[in-house]
Amino acid sequence: KNWNNSLGLMAKIIVFDSGFGSISIIRPIQKAIKSNIVYFADQKNFPYGKKSKPQLTKIITKTLNFLDEKFQPDLIVIGSNTPSLLVQINKKNIVKVLPPIKRAAKISVTGNIAVLATRATVRSKKLSEYLKKSRLPKHVHVKKIDASLLVDLVEHTKFIGKRKLCERTIKHVLSGPFSKFNIDVATLSSTHLPLLLPLLKKQFPMITFLDPAQEVAEKVRKILIKKQSKSNTLKIFTSSDPKRFENTLLQIGIKKNVRLLV
Repeated sequence: KNWNNSLGLMAKIIVFDSGFGSISIIRPIQKAIKSNIVYFADQKNFPYGKKSKPQLTKIITKTLNFLDEKFQPDLIVIGSNTPSLLVQINKKNIVKVLPPIKRAAKISVTGNIAVLATRATVRSKKLSEYLKKSRLPKHVHVKKIDASLLVDLVEHTKFIGKRKLCERTIKHVLSGPFSKFNIDVATLSSTHLPLLLPLLKKQFPMITFLDPAQEVAEKVRKILIKKQSKSNTLKIFTSSDPKRFENTLLQIGIKKNVRLLV
């Protein structure tokens, strides 16, 4: 509880995901607004992208209530695209991560854009509805690509030491659809994917990859601008194995104490 009392007027944000993929959202938020961030890796329920919609709805609803009660944050960022699209949420203080599809349509020259996402997202009716609602110009075609294999590369930290394996997997998953559909812009619609950005750019230099984190950070800033903190702080929790998570973070250069939260 003392976490709340010591803060006074400060922007308190929780970012959560099923793994450490959404760590990619934290830096853009910290750049956009000084804030106190709690990152919660719900590893006990990894991966969200392979759960059924009822399972996911139950997990997310429970997690949101739990985090709200425990930390009383100003804002909770659902760091994962899958629940952001699939789960109906009736809370006020929520920011979701959604495919930056309008931005993609604006940038695209060929009119062919790809959404790289988890299997659950790609197959969902909700993604189709979201694309329809975005009212893209007639000449724009969206290809949905199941990038679950790439998400796994990140979650199992293969992208750190196993470069060759990553390059092969990226090629295997993306080369075919990219050339067949003449794609020139792709949205990284799983928060894990920006961690593969250097490899993606190297393999597909002609394609623009869009990271939704910028839009999320912008939304967060607009909502909390009056509550800006004096400096950035970050606390990290996991629902599974703190030591393992600490080691994972160390491999990507983040030296942080991780605590268990169940």
